[in-house]
Amino acid sequence: MNDSEIFILGAKGQLGTALLQRYPGSKNADIGELDITDQKSVEAFDWSSVKVILNAAAYTNVDGAESSEGRRTAWLVNAVSPGYLQQVAVKNDITLVHISTDYVFDGVKNPHSEYEAFSPLSVYGSSKAAGDIVVGLAPKHYILRTSWVIGEGKNFVRTMLELAQNGVNPSVVNDQVGRLTFTSTLVDAIHHLLSSKSQYGTYNVSNDGEPMSWSEIAREVFKYAQLSNTVSEVTTEQYYAGKTGIAARPLQSSLDLAKIKATGFTPRNWQEDLATYVKKELA
Repeated sequence: MNDSEIFILGAKGQLGTALLQRYPGSKNADIGELDITDQKSVEAFDWSSVKVILNAAAYTNVDGAESSEGRRTAWLVNAVSPGYLQQVAVKNDITLVHISTDYVFDGVKNPHSEYEAFSPLSVYGSSKAAGDIVVGLAPKHYILRTSWVIGEGKNFVRTMLELAQNGVNPSVVNDQVGRLTFTSTLVDAIHHLLSSKSQYGTYNVSNDGEPMSWSEIAREVFKYAQLSNTVSEVTTEQYYAGKTGIAARPLQSSLDLAKIKATGFTPRNWQEDLATYVKKELA
């Protein structure tokens, strides 16, 4: 398989940007050429030379999805559109790679396995779970379930660095626990599954290492940045007290990585990737 047989959706997002760097000769289209929320647009597109669709497109505004307008958009982008892609994948014998999230779970079990029943707490989580179900109907599919993605774009690490450099000592939640997933690790996992022709199905993918809370991760960011800012700990309930339109968050986001490791892929430790990421951001 060469790059020209790969089609990347969501190419301008954090993951899409990283995928384009890995597959520079791949195809992608803006909404003027292909609108994945429009069934006719998807069906009319020329898929004849495409062997793999990498679907990194998603509506990820977790709180925005709780509004009446956001709810419709979340379901359209995260659930209905993957259904259109699944149909063209089946019709054209295309392998469909789709990105999922820990938000399809309620965050009670720890860690989450690929075999855990869906139990989303939010509109965003429900729409992503529905997308997983429909993508799973394609004979040739990989669903990569991930969490806490960090790449090129707005993300937690960059926010913490910006706050610290502005002299802010942030309050960060201490009861949501998980691991960061750097886009480089996610892209490596996608490439590994495709090149090794691993069994189709759902795989948890995050960086490896000791799970930590967001407040602990914030301290790690400051440590690697050699900043003296302090972090105040608050619970999720305290952090969002008095705010409206807030989606429920899973408190446990750690993913069981045994299945992806069994294919021969070893995710890097998130703290090692964080140190490298922070150094690059400050360069």
